[in-house]
Amino acid sequence: MRADRLLSMLMLLQTRGRMTAQELAEELQVCERTIYRDIDALSASGVPIYAERGPGGGCALLDSYRTNLTGLTSDEVRALFMLSIPAPLDKLGVSQELKMALLKLTAALPASRRHEEERTRQRIHLDSSWWFQPEEPVPHLQTLYQAVWQDRRLRLTLLLKFGGFETEIERTVAPLGLVAKASVWYLVCGVDERLRVYRVSDVLAASLTDEHLQRPDGFVLADYWKTWCQELEQNRPRYPVTLRIAPDFIPLLPRLLGDHVFARITLTRSDAEGRIILTLPFETLEDARSRILGWGRAVEVLEPSALRLSVADYAAQIVALYSC
Repeated sequence: MRADRLLSMLMLLQTRGRMTAQELAEELQVCERTIYRDIDALSASGVPIYAERGPGGGCALLDSYRTNLTGLTSDEVRALFMLSIPAPLDKLGVSQELKMALLKLTAALPASRRHEEERTRQRIHLDSSWWFQPEEPVPHLQTLYQAVWQDRRLRLTLLLKFGGFETEIERTVAPLGLVAKASVWYLVCGVDERLRVYRVSDVLAASLTDEHLQRPDGFVLADYWKTWCQELEQNRPRYPVTLRIAPDFIPLLPRLLGDHVFARITLTRSDAEGRIILTLPFETLEDARSRILGWGRAVEVLEPSALRLSVADYAAQIVALYSC
């Protein structure tokens, strides 16, 4: 266990540079005293590592030192070979670079580990795309990527959508990061001292300016994205619908509406015929109606009455059409 921790410490210092003992302790899940003992052990074995106490101090390797990958465990090698080229990175134009990086990592492994590659790739494949999701055009992704990497402001022409209406606007933004969620790219940027998120497929035109931006103090892209997603989920329109659900249809609900439905199902008692009554959230009446019509007689709307009448009306229209 200690050998794995020492190798992990080397990799952290090699990739991140100077780190405090507290940062290393948090990453490796040990106490700071253990970190200092490990540093002494590495120094004794000839690794040029040093630690400086006090403000501005930390632990670091000499710039000329590089370790290799011979210390990787079988599980770590297997996890490495599970990596594939996600579609978003291919759109970003870095798939070839990632392939070469993985090739170099493979070449750095001892021969005893390399045979794991084909065996792993034949058994595990990662696909980050959604089912039946049309591919979005993102012709300006490379320009956005360049702006994000160079910390340069952008002039954008955006297609904004409001309640079924569309309009084009022009804005100068401070690009802070790009995020790919389920193969869909989003731009996180500053606009008029506020943070905004735009879908990259809504960018109609993009050009770099000569003006460099100052990144906000303390801004962490992953943290902001997590908070933004949570707020989006909480503020999404809700239209509660109470349904009576047939027993054969109950197992399909988590797959159709999300895993959160599973917990509700397990806490709900069924009647003598095996049916259950659930109140589930939809976005709008129209969204609920279109889904429920597709479920046929497997579900019955109990509330709200407006939706119940609307479903009945649409069903009657369909019956009349096919009865002619």
